[in-house]
Amino acid sequence: MLTINVVTLFPEVFEASLRVSILGRAAEQGLVRYRVVQLREYTHDRHKTVDDYPYGGGAGMVLKPEPFFEAVEDLRPGGGPPIVLLSARGRPFSHRDAVRFAVGQQLTLLCGHYKDVDQRVADGLGAEELSLGDFVLSGGEPAALCVLDAVVRLLPGALGDHESGLTLRRAPVAAELYPAAELSRNGCAGGIVERRSRANRAVARGGGGAVDARAAA
Repeated sequence: MLTINVVTLFPEVFEASLRVSILGRAAEQGLVRYRVVQLREYTHDRHKTVDDYPYGGGAGMVLKPEPFFEAVEDLRPGGGPPIVLLSARGRPFSHRDAVRFAVGQQLTLLCGHYKDVDQRVADGLGAEELSLGDFVLSGGEPAALCVLDAVVRLLPGALGDHESGLTLRRAPVAAELYPAAELSRNGCAGGIVERRSRANRAVARGGGGAVDARAAA
């Protein structure tokens, strides 16, 4: 069973999403276990302070490293990958990452907020920094939910349809050839393979290259 840990300032963001649809059913079937913890529980002052001025100076406030260190140690003693810090600085999250996480035993997601997270968090925990794309979110929670969904639906039995799982793995390749609207109408594996074959035939006939092949499909 895969265990997914989430460290966040806003656990309530995850409450509904983890109870419904594929994420909820996967937990009910014992395929995955979610542990969502409040970062403030790992502070030791009366105000439960989680932010501070950046180490080394600079404007704004960042989340301190100490609460993250304690949270990760509590969730998975001894640490160890994969630990993911959702960050606008990170490389884009991909389907390849989702597959890698889905075949593991644990995944820990760290959600930032405010201006940023102290760089010592990523350095000290050996965390991977991942983003959803070339844009900035107010916090890491929406990104963490996207990662959760992409990973959990790959677990054997999560979709309840073997062919749906196969289609999911082919989708990143198919999406390079066909618009999203077409994929949604022809989302079964057979439709994707047939449309790919038609595109290949168009290229073979000298249809003007990949752009014309997409149009011909």
